[in-house]
Parts: sequence; C-alpha cells; structure tokens
Amino acid sequence: MPGPLDGIKVLELTQIVAGPMCGVMLSDLGAEVVKIESPQGDATRDVGQFLPNESKVFHVFNRGKRGIVLNLQTPEARAVVERLIRGFDVFLINARPGVAERLQVDYESLSERNPRLIYLENTAFGSEGPSAGRAGADIIAQAYSGLMAAEEKVNEHGGPLQISATTPADYGAAWTSAMAICAALFHRERTGRGQRIETSLLGAALQLQNFAVARLPVSDATFLQPSLDEVRAVRERGGTYSEILEARTGVRSMIGAAFALYYGSYQTADGAIMLGCLTQLNRQQVRRAIGLTADDDTTDSDSFNPLDPASLDIVEETRGTIAARFRSDTTANWIEKLDAAGAPASQVNLPEDMIDDPQVQAIGVIAEIEHPLTGPEQMVGPVYRMSDSPPEAVGPSPIFDGDTDDILREHGFGDDEIEGLRASGAVGVRSAD
Repeated sequence: MPGPLDGIKVLELTQIVAGPMCGVMLSDLGAEVVKIESPQGDATRDVGQFLPNESKVFHVFNRGKRGIVLNLQTPEARAVVERLIRGFDVFLINARPGVAERLQVDYESLSERNPRLIYLENTAFGSEGPSAGRAGADIIAQAYSGLMAAEEKVNEHGGPLQISATTPADYGAAWTSAMAICAALFHRERTGRGQRIETSLLGAALQLQNFAVARLPVSDATFLQPSLDEVRAVRERGGTYSEILEARTGVRSMIGAAFALYYGSYQTADGAIMLGCLTQLNRQQVRRAIGLTADDDTTDSDSFNPLDPASLDIVEETRGTIAARFRSDTTANWIEKLDAAGAPASQVNLPEDMIDDPQVQAIGVIAEIEHPLTGPEQMVGPVYRMSDSPPEAVGPSPIFDGDTDDILREHGFGDDEIEGLRASGAVGVRSAD
C-alpha cells in the first residue's frame, strides 16, 4: 500500500544528521528521495567505515534513498540540477547561509525553473541576524540555545558537559523540517503554489526547552527572578561556570528537591530504575509499593514547606530511605510491584538492547533492510502508524555513485550526454587510472 507521499520526488543536498534525517522521514512516508553527493562523497561515509565509502552512520541516516554524484563546483553540474529540478517537488538543503547561492541552487534560482517547488533550507542559526553566517553544528546549537546549560552538568575541568547520547537539535530540526514540508505540500495542493521554508538548529533547540525559555512574569517573579539575580551577581564578580549553574538552580532547587524524590533514578540490586511521578497519587503509589509509611516520608504533608531551608535536610533523609529500599531488591521485582501499584516506572535499559526488547518489537518500529553490499540490517524505522497509508522503510542507503546514470536517464539525459558529463568530471566519480 503506497505511503501518503507516494509520487512526491525530493532532491536532497544535505550532510551529517538534520538534513539527511529529514530525507529519511520523507522516504518513510512514500516520497522518492534522491541524494546529491559530491565526488568526495558524504562526509559520514568515512565515519567508522567498514568497507570503502560505507559506514553505519551513513546507512542509518540515508536509508530509503537513491544517490547521484554531482560536482556542483562545475557549471555543467549546476546545469544538470537546473534540468533535474523540473521533475522534483521538493528541494532540501542544510548548509551555511550563502552556500546555496554560491552553488546556484538557492530558492530564487530553482523556483524560476519550477514555480511549484517546495524548497527547504536548514541552517545553524537562521538566515538573518548577527549570527546567521556563523558555522554551526548540533553541539553549537546546544551551547548557544541554553540547552547544554539547562542540563546542569559539568566536565572534569568545570566546563559544560554536552548532551552526547543523541543530537537533539539535529533531530528536532529534522522533525520540524519534515512537518513543514508536508504542510507546504498540502498548501500547494490547495493553491498550486510552491514556497520556501527555513528551519534552524537554534530554533529546534529552543523548541525542545520552550518551558525554560518562556517568560511568564507573574510566575517568574517568585520562582525564577531570585535565581537570575544570583546569576547576574556571579557573572559580575567573574565566577566560574559551575557557580553560575549553582546560582541558576537557586530557589528552584528547594522547590524541586522533594519533587525529584519520585521523579528520578535509583540504583537497585542489579541495575537502575527510573520513577516518573508527577502527581501526589503517583507518589503514594510508589510509597505503597516500597513500603513507606507517612512517618517515613512527610514531603506531601500539609506541614512540609519546600521554601524552608530546613526542608532540604528532610528531603535528603527521605531520599536515603528510598534509595536503601530500592537497593535491597532486583529491578525486575521492583518493576513488578510498581506496575501492580500503577506507578509510572521503568528499568533503565541500554540502547543496544532495544532491538530485541519485546515491547519495541510489539510496536513494530524496527525495520528489516537488505543492503546489496552488506546484507541484512535492522534499523529504527517509522515510529508511528497510519491505517490507510502506512509509512515504511523502503530500502537501504545508496551505494556511492550507484544510481547516477539511471537517475539522469530517467530525467531525459541520453547515454552520450551522460558519458560526456562523466568525462568532464561534472557527474559521477572518475576512476583512478
């Protein structure tokens, strides 16, 4: 059964994560995605490569696509794009502002040849403003947006510790870009008009922490402003980054300390467990499951005042009691008791174990893919279901320069023309002779 974007063609000039992942998402929805690579290949082909031009990183972020090699530094290759774009619905690029114009693949140039084109440009900081022209990456967006500092973690030198389990700004930008493209395609169905879309790593990182970024004066005056005043004082006296984080925590740490008793992790006899209790009912469910009485934990009582500095001692004593309980038994036994009580809790798993997890298998998000060079592969596929036009991981990543000639033929290029383009170095990879 075809996906909802069946018949939509996407031409992609992307690299690293944000742009390529957007292309993967569009492919899952049924679009035909063609990835443009330079004669040197996508940079991620070399990251941990196990065969020439093949790496796990490239396979994951480019599955479901075909590939074409174009040397856009040459006028001949740029002329190829001008011809190709007439047969595509979407052009996707992630690069520093100005790159698209230099390569003559900017919105104005391409939409002149295809007015119905949906053109998406993802940059680090956006196309306007004092930082628009700066180089960027996910880790830069983490730092600039405040997302890194919001983690409140420091390295051994006292500096900020990056979010390293994933690339949140990249993935956020990919999801935002894919959503915007789908909306623009819907708009085109109604109006016949294409349009330009701009997304950024900075915007995605801000969206991921909209609660912290937002200003609500009536609330902030009580819960936030005292901390900000402390931060300003630390900065003015030249305090360390760690001191700035400590000042930022401020009043919020007192209010959040009791909350974190049941919204955080504990060690068990054989691993770790995570609690996610947002309500008083949930917290009581945990207490029943681990055998705590009202005398053992008074943090939900009417007499407990989280703004009283003495409350921190009460919280720490209670935390020690809870930690000792969880350390006394295995993860599986605690999960059984917590599930029976209805409390939100989970064992802490490793990502490498997830493909074999029965719940992951049950929701059908693991895609089975056959790569012509490497054989069977398992990857995270579409993470949602659609009853009438289901998404699907349609195939592997492209072999370097494996589809170039076929794609050109499909768009009206003759064999003699293709041979000439290859000989000029405009398309494909020259053999090392």
